[in-house]
Amino acid sequence: MKFVDEATIEVIAGKGGNGVASFRREKFIPKGGPDGGDGGRGGSVVAEADRNINTLIDYRYARLHRAKNGEHGRGSDQYGAGAPDIVLRMPVGTVITDADSGALICDLDHHGARVILAAGGAGGLGNLRFKSSTNRAPRQFTPGQEGEQRRLHLELKVLADVGLLGMPNAGKSTLIAQVSNARPKIADYPFTTLHPNLGVVRVSPEHSFVIADIPGLVPGASEGVGLGHLFLRHLGRCRVLLHLLDVHSPDPDVDACAQAVQDAHAIAQELARYSAELAAKPRWLVLNKIDMVADPLAVQQRICRELGWQGPVFGISALTGQGTRALMQALQSWLDTQRQDEQPAEPDPRFPDDPDASATP
Repeated sequence: MKFVDEATIEVIAGKGGNGVASFRREKFIPKGGPDGGDGGRGGSVVAEADRNINTLIDYRYARLHRAKNGEHGRGSDQYGAGAPDIVLRMPVGTVITDADSGALICDLDHHGARVILAAGGAGGLGNLRFKSSTNRAPRQFTPGQEGEQRRLHLELKVLADVGLLGMPNAGKSTLIAQVSNARPKIADYPFTTLHPNLGVVRVSPEHSFVIADIPGLVPGASEGVGLGHLFLRHLGRCRVLLHLLDVHSPDPDVDACAQAVQDAHAIAQELARYSAELAAKPRWLVLNKIDMVADPLAVQQRICRELGWQGPVFGISALTGQGTRALMQALQSWLDTQRQDEQPAEPDPRFPDDPDASATP
């Protein structure tokens, strides 16, 4: 299935039904009084996150979503029926913004999250509502209100704990296939990955995390060169980025270390141009194809020295699996620490919830 992560749709809520002015007319009851009912509520358009949906492709073809109008009120105290709501099921991670103003409406960041995109109009009031001791034969009634109408922009950002980035053919797809249950397309030419791939890394029966692979970046990606710029948004939710560098070249005349340093600078510049927030995310250096070099330690020291790198660095072979287990365990430990720090502290049972209350009896 083609991966689609953007769409623009129009939602139109239903109009409320009109109220009615009616009077009771029965034999032997000459002054039956008002009995006009209210109109029904118009249907609303609701978005709901569904983990069983992966793309926004349905909304590329179905761009207009219109709810039904509410029924009009009738005589004999009969109220009009409300129209059913339309529920638009979207992938978890969909960000919904107003296409005209750019205002954020909702971030569907968990399964079952719901938001009203366009509220249905309220039904009008029948003359039964206007009856009083001084107005025993009211002829007033109100029409139903119009439903909301909006143009919306949908943008999907995949939910992953770890994101992979690097140049084309750096070994990202090979790595995610080695450590997770994902099976992306792998070939010996650039841009094999055409859409994000998600995989679950299970370090132990009780510990796991989600890793994402996006198409490779090239210089100028933030300005639209290549494919990676289309999917850089998916790294925005990741807690940590793994920057893969290829430290081996099949051409003996090419200095692989110098090329890796140049690639690292280029990727860092593209991240900074795309988003300062993305560039500020924790980033680990991963040197791939370390099994193909004669002195892995010397290669690692040279690259770190020329980059001025002070963060975590790992040497791996995505093809053979060398070093990948240690990398995944380190990632799991780091993620567990981050999750614990984000949890709110439990209240101390020795102190009451009321801050004004005394801590001692």
